[in-house]
Amino acid sequence: MPSMQQLLIMVVDDTSVSRALLTDGLDQIGLKSVKVAKDGEEAIKLMAASPCHLVISDYNMPKIDGLQLLKVLRQHGPTSKVGFILVTGKGDKTLIDEGKKWGLNNFLAKPFTVPQLKACVEAVVGKLT
Repeated sequence: MPSMQQLLIMVVDDTSVSRALLTDGLDQIGLKSVKVAKDGEEAIKLMAASPCHLVISDYNMPKIDGLQLLKVLRQHGPTSKVGFILVTGKGDKTLIDEGKKWGLNNFLAKPFTVPQLKACVEAVVGKLT
């Protein structure tokens, strides 16, 4: 994985408040290269044009939910290996198990703290320095 300054992250959430909480948390951790997408469809377009290293996506979104987004990214060569963290209000074991079948790297339960966000990201990309 690239260094902290080079790490490109995409935050995908259909609510502006949740996007802001995630981007603000990443900023507090020191991760500044963050793109945002308002839904799964926009994320797919942005990732096809310019892939990021890590996607942090809400699960519950209209049209394309977080698991569907994960499946699409895993089936497309340039994005098949990106890190993927699913953010969910329900840490449902069935949901997480389904995600793991598609290569889910980690999940983050809402509500979360900045230290929890950092630990979740580090579990995927390694220690942030």
